[in-house]
Amino acid sequence: MQTGALVMFLSPACRPDRTGFPRSVLIVPLLLLLYSSLKAAQAAKPKGPGHTHLNSIRIDGDISLGGLFPVHARGHDGKPCGELKKEKGIHRLEAMLFALDRINNDNNLLPNITLGARVLDTCSRDTHALEQSLTFVQALIEKDGTDVKCLGGGSPIITKPERVVGVIGASSSSVSIMVANILRLFKIPQVSYASTAPELSDNTRYDFFSRVVPPDTYQAQAMVDIVKAMHWNYVSTVASEGNYGESGVDAFIQRSREDGGVCISQSVKIPREPKQAEFDKVIRRLRENPNARVVILFANEDDIRRLLHAAKKANQTGHFIWVGSDSWGSKISPVVHQEEMAEGAVTILPKRQSIKGFDRYFISRTLENNRRNIWFAEFWENNFSCKLSRHAVKKGSGLKKCTNQERIGKDSNYEQEGKVQFVIDAVYAMAHALHNMHQELCPGKVGLCAKMDPINGTHLLRHIHRLNFAGIAGNPVLFNENGDAPGRYEIYQYQIRNQTAEYKIIGHWTDQLHLNVRSMQWPGGARQIPSSICSQPCQPGERKKIVKGIPCCWHCERCDGYQYQADTYTCKMCRFDLRPNVNHTGCVPIPIVKLEWSSPWAVIPVLIAVIGIMATVFVVVTFIRYNDTPIVKASGRELSYVLLTGIFLCYATTFLMISAPDVGICSLRRIFLGLGMSISYAALLTKTNRIYRIFEQGTMSVSAPRFISPASQLVITFTLASIQLLGVCIWFGVDPSKAIIDYEDQRTSNPTMARGVLKCDISDLSLICLLGYSMLLMVTCTVYAIKTRGVPETFNEAKPIGFTMYTTCIIWLAFIPIFFGTSQSTEKMYIQTTTLTISVSLSASVSLGLLYMPKVYVVLFHPEQNVPKRTRSLKAVVTAATMSNKFNPKAGLRPNGEAKTELCESLETQSFSTKQTYISYSNHAI
Repeated sequence: MQTGALVMFLSPACRPDRTGFPRSVLIVPLLLLLYSSLKAAQAAKPKGPGHTHLNSIRIDGDISLGGLFPVHARGHDGKPCGELKKEKGIHRLEAMLFALDRINNDNNLLPNITLGARVLDTCSRDTHALEQSLTFVQALIEKDGTDVKCLGGGSPIITKPERVVGVIGASSSSVSIMVANILRLFKIPQVSYASTAPELSDNTRYDFFSRVVPPDTYQAQAMVDIVKAMHWNYVSTVASEGNYGESGVDAFIQRSREDGGVCISQSVKIPREPKQAEFDKVIRRLRENPNARVVILFANEDDIRRLLHAAKKANQTGHFIWVGSDSWGSKISPVVHQEEMAEGAVTILPKRQSIKGFDRYFISRTLENNRRNIWFAEFWENNFSCKLSRHAVKKGSGLKKCTNQERIGKDSNYEQEGKVQFVIDAVYAMAHALHNMHQELCPGKVGLCAKMDPINGTHLLRHIHRLNFAGIAGNPVLFNENGDAPGRYEIYQYQIRNQTAEYKIIGHWTDQLHLNVRSMQWPGGARQIPSSICSQPCQPGERKKIVKGIPCCWHCERCDGYQYQADTYTCKMCRFDLRPNVNHTGCVPIPIVKLEWSSPWAVIPVLIAVIGIMATVFVVVTFIRYNDTPIVKASGRELSYVLLTGIFLCYATTFLMISAPDVGICSLRRIFLGLGMSISYAALLTKTNRIYRIFEQGTMSVSAPRFISPASQLVITFTLASIQLLGVCIWFGVDPSKAIIDYEDQRTSNPTMARGVLKCDISDLSLICLLGYSMLLMVTCTVYAIKTRGVPETFNEAKPIGFTMYTTCIIWLAFIPIFFGTSQSTEKMYIQTTTLTISVSLSASVSLGLLYMPKVYVVLFHPEQNVPKRTRSLKAVVTAATMSNKFNPKAGLRPNGEAKTELCESLETQSFSTKQTYISYSNHAI
């Protein structure tokens, strides 16, 4: 029947009915009335002080406080209660009795008012605790005894149960939540000493609940701070099913998300009343992600112990790093016989101190002086491994009969349980609230006055929330508007030193973490902090590519090519004039290169140019020295000097092409790169054109063609060359010359090889246009050389000029594929510049070698051939040349190299009649 009542109470009966009243207000009194009638017979027999009642401790007093303690663990196989809990049960229960004794003996706190108590065992189970806590509200329900008759026919004598004005407890959050739901209906304040679930901070649902320990929101924040201080970002969580475990883990997850930087690998829940196979399954789940070594534990003491055992059985010693909540704290029981498995565990516990007065009190407890604690005899047997009854001692069991001479702390180990301080503070909080209420309602009165009979729970709750006093350890005891105590924690680590295991304080947390990392020690005695991260940090120059849904897990991607690492998650391209540094963490300027004088690409062209210039100067000096000799005059001195000037400029262009580009150099390149060739080919074209016209005219008439005088030839040559200059001037006007840095020419796929090329702003197309006119002159000259190929060499220089032009065309035909075929090469600047300069120099060298070196040879080494001869008229010369060509192709050949033509001399005589004429001994009369 009681179980059914509980189920009805726990169902959604707290919602208002159609009248607007909560259904639980109607249901619970009916349940309690039924429960009380079943216990009426037991209540009819009076009980004395210190007697047990309903498996509870009762201490008489003017004001009675309730107490809820987990004296026993959860039962199994249908039993409500299991084995005795020495520390969490008996120590805490005795702490309440110790506090009551101190208060009742204190003349300044509640003078002439005695505090009593009704203490119940929750058996670590919320449903059992709810059944037991119905005892606290019996006095608030009017009982109808008219239907109860004694056997003699008389009316029964019903003892009204004591009125509980406040409850100390419970320990487990799930128990406190269950009990708080019923106590709030009857306005009974509740002060817990160990319940930390964040859910209990909801003042709209648990308005009569307060606690002297901080909620798990603070604890969760402290644990998040620990995880982040250790640089762990990938952890698992394990929670015991129930409000404490689930709320604690939820708070941790929420805080970790708000703070960022911590991800959850696995979130595992331990069911209620689990079998050992469940813990083996939990360990298997945790092992699925071996990188998540840190395990956040919000579990009860029993679950922690069995989880460590399962990990030990799975041979995971030293792998997991446990971070335990205050349910682990500094307790010994979870780590007994599995110390190595727990080594390195970091645990948290509300800041506390060992109460020396309680130690003296507890070790002085015996079976004789502590009869009020009905569970003390069971504790005695458990603590000293003996039996009080001789008949209970079985042979071979290893147990002995208790002698009652055993002493706590002497014949057994004793260490004060961690929550003793908070139990005492909770009792004192209730006493101080009652004391302040008494001073307000009963000023100057001794004992309780009418205004405090009965005590108003709402009024008492207001006084509880106003409290601010020094607790048993000297720490302030106060509550916020939600009934929560401030967060003050001590951080422990379970360490093994010299074969001795102990909990060592390594820091504390009060709004922020203070941790002594140097004092920490990890499994195996290691000092280095173990890692618990999903992914290793990316190297410099690598960006993180986050795994979808798991911000702490990522893949590292290299910022390749011309990318650099802009931030943790982004690669960006360097600016066009920059390249990434070695680590791709930033950009550095691309080195600027130009053709150096010391480069092999420059040495060969310069060497050719120097030799060519020297040869040109030698020819010019020779011609000047022998300016009036027949060969020099027959060469056409004016055009020869113009042609040699063009050849010189062709050689000089090499130095402009190799010099470091600037505005001046680039301007000179535009001017002289094409000008030297234009002058050379303009002079050659003028020569071939004159020869062609003379002999073409000779076939039709004996009169001389027009514009064949030296002056006319110079005008024609300079006119042709001026067209090149005009085009360059127009180019200057449209696009002024400048030096640029080209970052595309040598922008290789490998950024380390990238270079910026300092060069003039002359594109390949512009270069072709610049040389195009010179090539046009060259082709035209070649055409005329072909046309005059039939003229006998007895009378002209057509064939040497033809050989010169043929060779030049071959040079430039080879230049074009080399120049444009290397446009994509990283060595483009060097190849193209070298190819261009060598091609220009070779063109000049061909002209110099084929046209002038034979003349210089004759002038210097065969002066006997450089003598004058008789002069004939132009008509005789042209006629003789024409007839010789028609009837005797070989007639002009003389084995001794005598004079072969008088053409040029005749022309010069016609133009300059006052001058003396000479006979030419050259095969290259112009």
